[in-house]
Amino acid sequence: MAIVTELPEEQEAAITYDVFLSFRGKDTRLGFSDHLYQALVNENISTFLDEEEVETGEELKPELARAIKSSRASIIVLSKNYASSTWCLDELVMILEQRRVSDHIVLPVFYNVEPTHIRKQENTFREALFEHKQRIESEKDVEKKLQGARKLELWTKGLTEVADLKGKDANGRRETVFIDEIVKEISSRLELHTRTKIPHLIGMDMSILTISSWLKGGSSSKSAEILTIWGMAGIGKTTLAKYIYRLHRHEFERSSFVEEIERKCAEQTYALLDLQKQLLRDILRKRIIEEHDVDVCTSKIEKALLNKPTLVVLDGVDNFEQIDVLIGTKGFHPGSKIIVTTKDGSLTEKCSLFRMKFPPKHTEHALYGLSATESLRLLCWHAFGGYDPKEGYEEEAIRASKYCGGHPLALKVLGSSLNNEDVATWSDTFEMLETGEFHNHVHKVLKISFDSLPSQDCKELFKHIACFFVGKDREATEIILKECGIRTSYGMKKLFDRCFLTIGGDNMITMHQLLQDMGRDLVHKESPDKPWKRSRVWKHEESLDLLKNDKGTQRVQGLILDTNLLRKEHNFQNDDVNKSFRADQPIQMIYEFFLRIWLFFARLLLMLSSSHCKKVELRTDALRKMDKLKLLQLNHVKIDGSYKYFPKGLRWLCMHGFHSKFIPSDLPMENLVALDMSYSNLTQLWKKPKLLGSLKILNLSYCEIVRVEGFSWLPALERLILINCKSLVHVCESIGGCDGLVILDLSYCNNLSNVPISISKLKKIKSLSLNGCLGASEFLMRMKDMESYASSSIIPKTPKSILLPSLITLSLKGNNLSNESFPKDFSSMPMLKMLYLNGNPIESLPDCVGSLSRLEFLCVGECSMLKSVLCLPRTIKYLSTSMCSSLIKITFPQEMSAPPFVHYDNSESLTEIEGIIKFQAIAQIDEQILCSLGWTDLQHVKDQKMRIWDSHRWFHLNSLPIQMNYEFGIFSTCFPGKTVPDWLPHKSKGSSISISIAMPSSSMNKKLQGINISFVQTGKIGHLSIKVENVTTNRTWIYYGHIFAVPETDEDIVWLSHWMFGDNEIKNGDEVCVTMLKGRGGDRVMVRECAISPVYNNTDKDNNEEDPLSYYKSWKYIIGGDLSAFQLSSGDYLLDQRPFGYHSHVFEDHLYKLFFESKNAITNTQMEECI
Repeated sequence: MAIVTELPEEQEAAITYDVFLSFRGKDTRLGFSDHLYQALVNENISTFLDEEEVETGEELKPELARAIKSSRASIIVLSKNYASSTWCLDELVMILEQRRVSDHIVLPVFYNVEPTHIRKQENTFREALFEHKQRIESEKDVEKKLQGARKLELWTKGLTEVADLKGKDANGRRETVFIDEIVKEISSRLELHTRTKIPHLIGMDMSILTISSWLKGGSSSKSAEILTIWGMAGIGKTTLAKYIYRLHRHEFERSSFVEEIERKCAEQTYALLDLQKQLLRDILRKRIIEEHDVDVCTSKIEKALLNKPTLVVLDGVDNFEQIDVLIGTKGFHPGSKIIVTTKDGSLTEKCSLFRMKFPPKHTEHALYGLSATESLRLLCWHAFGGYDPKEGYEEEAIRASKYCGGHPLALKVLGSSLNNEDVATWSDTFEMLETGEFHNHVHKVLKISFDSLPSQDCKELFKHIACFFVGKDREATEIILKECGIRTSYGMKKLFDRCFLTIGGDNMITMHQLLQDMGRDLVHKESPDKPWKRSRVWKHEESLDLLKNDKGTQRVQGLILDTNLLRKEHNFQNDDVNKSFRADQPIQMIYEFFLRIWLFFARLLLMLSSSHCKKVELRTDALRKMDKLKLLQLNHVKIDGSYKYFPKGLRWLCMHGFHSKFIPSDLPMENLVALDMSYSNLTQLWKKPKLLGSLKILNLSYCEIVRVEGFSWLPALERLILINCKSLVHVCESIGGCDGLVILDLSYCNNLSNVPISISKLKKIKSLSLNGCLGASEFLMRMKDMESYASSSIIPKTPKSILLPSLITLSLKGNNLSNESFPKDFSSMPMLKMLYLNGNPIESLPDCVGSLSRLEFLCVGECSMLKSVLCLPRTIKYLSTSMCSSLIKITFPQEMSAPPFVHYDNSESLTEIEGIIKFQAIAQIDEQILCSLGWTDLQHVKDQKMRIWDSHRWFHLNSLPIQMNYEFGIFSTCFPGKTVPDWLPHKSKGSSISISIAMPSSSMNKKLQGINISFVQTGKIGHLSIKVENVTTNRTWIYYGHIFAVPETDEDIVWLSHWMFGDNEIKNGDEVCVTMLKGRGGDRVMVRECAISPVYNNTDKDNNEEDPLSYYKSWKYIIGGDLSAFQLSSGDYLLDQRPFGYHSHVFEDHLYKLFFESKNAITNTQMEECI
């Protein structure tokens, strides 16, 4: 016989199960417990149930002890023979011990027994304990006898303790209803409602467990490690990596997720540099990285990765050189973790890190697809919105899931395509599927989904996007393809509905790689060996061959060629040769010798080919036969000859790096809709203007252009992009005649001193960007003069006299604008919703901002002289004040209907956002306020300091005097210590405590004002996360603070908070349960002790006496006030300021709505500021 003890710390398991089910097998195994288990599993609650029955006296199996410790909760089914099993009693003792030392939830179920019989050990419980006692007393071995006596004492106490817990009584209840009630109760207490609604990770449980264990196994490790997640396209590598990243990123000091490396490198010339900058921004926590050299960036990354434990995910790697460039060759800080997702499992170990003297430890994790059961569940989720097939669809659903071969993307796309279809359609679909001839199972599924698109327009639209427009702006794509004769509005909607397309946060079109491959494969099959007979040519090598050898035909509708990307393709092919031979590399030395010789000459040939492609020169007459060509990209191509040979039907022409100083006059552009000449040598548009009646989009960014004139020849212009045209000195006032202009971007044209004032007359313009533009200040001054004239005129202001009446987005970042630079009001822009004033020397918010009656998003980040933000419009929903080093206070109008989201990171001087949050040092708070909170005897903490990290304000720890934070009607502070304050009467070991609110007899003239809560956290980092439940009224408040604390000494952290509850929230007699949650600190912290105490105030107090807490109680968004914006669908309240930036679907939907209203007027950088 063994004493039940805690597992050694090194054997503790990670959380694996939601529920551990403890029961007496002979009583309930074949009935109630089995039904309860099935009900829990059906609700996606992972449950441990032991299938074995043991005889009395056998020791508790180690796996059961581990299961208890790796479960978040236990359900104990107490039946009449429960106590007859020593195994059940051992489980009970361990479960209750786990409850004491952690936030383990225990729910007793009294199954045909009375709680009082358990509490007092009566009836069958008395008989069982008596039998155990007799057996122990008859034991001959003295030590075993002593151990048995100790266990008997633990069992007796355990039965008493569990009977006192709030549980569920089955007496007189219908079993099905009773089980449903238990499931709902445990789901609520486990907060399973906060899990994602869509089970993106069906079938990934073991992968999550394996990778989480790998990550946690290195938390104390002195070495860095690399994990490679590999498998075929669409198998779930990125989804799994994202889930793991979000689950564990908080456990590292730095983290970064670098996404879609393969696609970005294939489609963008400078993609690796951009990815390096993203990685540096994440791990250095800098907004801007000013570096333009890949090698220098790699060196900076190497240094950064050596400094701190970092989690990095490199997603979609297809070449080992990408790993070298992105994380370098120097190694990492101990404890760092690198995750690589790739289709090639052997790729990672080819990188330079594994040629070091001490290479990192490498682990591979392969994904092979879902099992038959998991496949059916995933397909049903997308087809029916549940885990099981609808009645009558069972055979077809099983047939469909089997045919997908466990491929998650195929299951998702096929299920979505068959959503809301009848059984006959399902049958017809699979008859088509099984009789067709396709390359592989995945493409079969995707092809059937493609064939199910409702029109030929949708299919042509899909192929156009797959070949040319993935990663492109949605609005611009729709404009271009609409002019190609495609009904884009209808087609786009259908493609989104069928999961063929998604939209990224910056309004860019995204498509899964497998879908894109399938779309391109459809085009490839038009003529597998003769690209010139296809409708679209997207491979740069094939495009070059077609043009060089004059093979163009009338079948070609679209063609792209970028010699910079072509050069990269040649350079990377060398590794492909290595890869193809490595798999069959023999052991024999002689074969290896000849193989190396062969590879040497292969590399030499490829180098010569690469060198040759740098000198690509083409002739214009190569295009003369392609009369149907509508989409053409010729980036960094030197082309000679007369441009009259260009097809007259072109709708989109992109020629980055164009060599000429002007656009050739003989280039046929009558039907052109979009012209992109970025990064070119253009100094002027053309020598002689010509009427371009169809041109809607003109992009001349990064050109040498000096003057832009002749807008009368561009009557249809909607978008004019002139970013970073350093030589630009003049934009003609005739731009005011472009009545259809929607977007104008003159950012960083730092020699343009005069922005044409005529743009103020544009009636349809929705986005104007003058970031870093020399003429922005003069433009505002001229607008002031115009408004002054209008306001002093005898003629009243009419709609026609309003300036920029349709403008939605105005960006004036980095223009050295002071408060005096702005007009008195912005009433001339009545539709403005988004305003960017970042990086300007303003000391307060310009008065004109208050006149913007529809303003919703305001960004004033990096305004170092800004001290206060006042007089905001009541319509404001988002405010960014990040990196405003002088900012002290933000005030919002009282009449606002909902609290705005405020992004104020690195604004270290900020002390208050009125009505939302307030920060104060305890030593500076009036003693009357502390007494009103019931906080006594805090004098000893006023001179102490804590290292504090405010995740909203700072990027680093600050050593500060003890602070008090106030938000949501909750006051909170923390200080070093070992125990909760003595003046809190109700104490408990562990992280949870319950009390019944009972008004003391001495408090008859008092009413409840609030509750004080305190707890002691052990660990290096403390964090305030509390759940308060009024069990009586079934109301719950969950508070996630954003303050993290690190003691300056070796002491623990004592948290103290006061919740301003009133009679409307908690009444006399209510049962209140308080639980300290793990929150964002994860397993690094543990709660040693907690305490709770009601606080009452005197109702007989003189009414004329001012309430010290009156200012705090006047706030709107507090407990007892209006918290509707923080209420979850379950009815609980999630008190976290972050929902408006990170969790609120309403916020995101509203932001994207603004994107579409402003016709994608917002840049990527602005988007990052908003989210």
